[in-house]
Amino acid sequence: MLVKIRPGAQLSGAEQEFVDCLRAFPSTALAAVDAQVGDNGTRQIDAVVITPRGVTVVEVRGFRRRQSGILGVSDDEPFTISDTTADFDDENAAHPIQRLEQAVYAVKSKLERALIDPGHVCGVVALIPFRGVVVRPARTNVRSGIDVVVANVPDATELRIYLEGFAAGPRSWSADRVISAATALGVTAPSRAELIADGFDELAAHSHLPVTALAPPPPAPPPPRPPTRSQHAATWAVVAAAVIGMLVVFGVVVTAVARDEPHPGSEREATSSTVVPSPPPYRPRDCYPFQTDC
Repeated sequence: MLVKIRPGAQLSGAEQEFVDCLRAFPSTALAAVDAQVGDNGTRQIDAVVITPRGVTVVEVRGFRRRQSGILGVSDDEPFTISDTTADFDDENAAHPIQRLEQAVYAVKSKLERALIDPGHVCGVVALIPFRGVVVRPARTNVRSGIDVVVANVPDATELRIYLEGFAAGPRSWSADRVISAATALGVTAPSRAELIADGFDELAAHSHLPVTALAPPPPAPPPPRPPTRSQHAATWAVVAAAVIGMLVVFGVVVTAVARDEPHPGSEREATSSTVVPSPPPYRPRDCYPFQTDC
């Protein structure tokens, strides 16, 4: 793992112990320690770790004294160790989870302002006890994307597991993207050759650009081939067969109409259907005596 510390940074004992843990890991990653974010670099972030698959922000907390026991983690109550409030050496009174969430937002905004799409940014509170002190559990998930890990140089297994597996996405962070991110965070960026030697890809396998921008244009369809002589002959044969078939059908219809004779009973039916006029209505007349035509 490559570790780059901001020039002029003053690390606490816990932060130096954390850096020693990172330098012992063989993982592919860049740890930007004491990164600067905010307007004019007004805020320092303990560490930003970039792996080929994602970004996580680290809030480092050490202890004023040796405290061993069971770790109790809450996002709105003080951390406890065996029911005793954890005695952190950080003079900042802010809650570790709340401060971490603010740092995650600040780092993501800083990268976006530098026109770098960070994707989903995770966060972890790294508790660094004195060597020889046992604090368990060594890792606690507060909620999705926010974890608490206990680590020091002799016992850094859970921290290494977290850094190697906190992001399960594609290898989208290439050497060039890491250099741009380190520069935006105010940390001296490693060379491209160093990043490639550490395991970063020269080109990202998946970019955050839209799929339509990444897909190559479809190949142009091949020009139509001119028809051959055999295709011409087959076409005319089909046309001739269709015309002959139409003529045959037409001839059959004409012949059937010409041979059609009237039915023998049709005249009788026509005669019988002639309407006979009805006689005029009877009207009685008055007759005189001896009238001959009455």
